[in-house]
Amino acid sequence: MTWVFDEKSPIYLQLMDYLKKQIMSGELQGGQKILSVRELAKLAGVNPNTMQKALSELEREKLIYSERTAGRFVTKDIELIEQKRKDLARKYMEDFITSLKELGYTKEQIRALLDDLFEGGK
Repeated sequence: MTWVFDEKSPIYLQLMDYLKKQIMSGELQGGQKILSVRELAKLAGVNPNTMQKALSELEREKLIYSERTAGRFVTKDIELIEQKRKDLARKYMEDFITSLKELGYTKEQIRALLDDLFEGGK
């Protein structure tokens, strides 16, 4: 697992995004135990306090939960995961459409471009 960070946003937010994507994609399953703060921090090459902040925020969002003395786990709330997944997909789509509109594309041209891409065109 390679963690790559940019300077555009705080590292803890990037860690959160990475872990959210793992949860939403199913790479981390509902009820699955998450590595410890220290293990994750070592893998990511970040300070454990930074990883702790990211995990605490994910707990606040209810995507993970803690069990005393047992560790942290991915939520079993499939509806919550699916809603967060849909929200993230919508944000990606909004950013994508905004970028294309800035290039001068109309709604019809964007739809045609998407249709062409889905059909394997270039």
